[in-house]
Amino acid sequence: RSSYSCCYFVLPCCFFDFHGKYSRRQSKKTQYREYLDFVAKVGFVCGFHVEEDCLRIPSTKRVSLIGKTRTYPPTESALIDKQITQFINNRRTCAGITCDRRVAFNHKDHCDDVCEEAGSELPEDETESAGTTWMPGFQAREKVEQIRNCAALPREFVDEVVLNVANLLLNATPQKSCSNMQSANTNSWNQGESLSLKEVAEHLNKETLKRLKSEYGGLQTLLKNNHQVFEVLNGRVHIRDWRKEKPSSKTKPEVKRRLSAEAFKTRLCWFYIHHPDGCSLPSESCPYAHGTEELR
Repeated sequence: RSSYSCCYFVLPCCFFDFHGKYSRRQSKKTQYREYLDFVAKVGFVCGFHVEEDCLRIPSTKRVSLIGKTRTYPPTESALIDKQITQFINNRRTCAGITCDRRVAFNHKDHCDDVCEEAGSELPEDETESAGTTWMPGFQAREKVEQIRNCAALPREFVDEVVLNVANLLLNATPQKSCSNMQSANTNSWNQGESLSLKEVAEHLNKETLKRLKSEYGGLQTLLKNNHQVFEVLNGRVHIRDWRKEKPSSKTKPEVKRRLSAEAFKTRLCWFYIHHPDGCSLPSESCPYAHGTEELR
């Protein structure tokens, strides 16, 4: 309904109608096939030649529906818009959302046969104009969707939070007792302590938390995004120890193993720069650059 020149592509997945879950009506078809037919019917009612295609994607729901051309000339747009309005209101009535007695709809006859009644008109005050009010309570998504997964936060802000949380975990390490002093001598790299997300949040200032709260996932998302430094498991935050990372299960040729260790270091090693004990891995084994001279 946005414009006559509009085209569309839709990949139906979850079974929803205009106002809630889609209710099955034909037991002879699979639920997926019936829903595809319903979505195609929406396109037909809106005056499109609806085409169907099967995508090459790893999914069981890969049938797409495309509307590229119209079945009517531009001069009939107002008539088709009334047909669309009637179709929407019929679906609302059938879903039990509303029952307007001013509109002469028969519950049984119109749920699936609205196309046959396209000629019947609604009262003037029920007609919705295309491009203004598409349907009561409907609000279109913004053309530019706001990224709220912490990826758009300023790098300086993210680096500051990462450093603060890392220092919190490193300084939270309990004092070593005499019984584990021997193992400490053989493993002196400070792995830090694990803290719950709640405990970490309690140590951040209010301004930082307020800024993170506006992002989907907030603090947890930011920490998971920085997987080089942190590991978040069962609601607890740990310093990542790269010595414990399992090597790839696929056996790589020697040349590729050498390339992965040497040629693809595109980011600096956070531990080499910030950790008090440096990186737990030697330069040749670390997937990150120990100094700018190793960057590729």
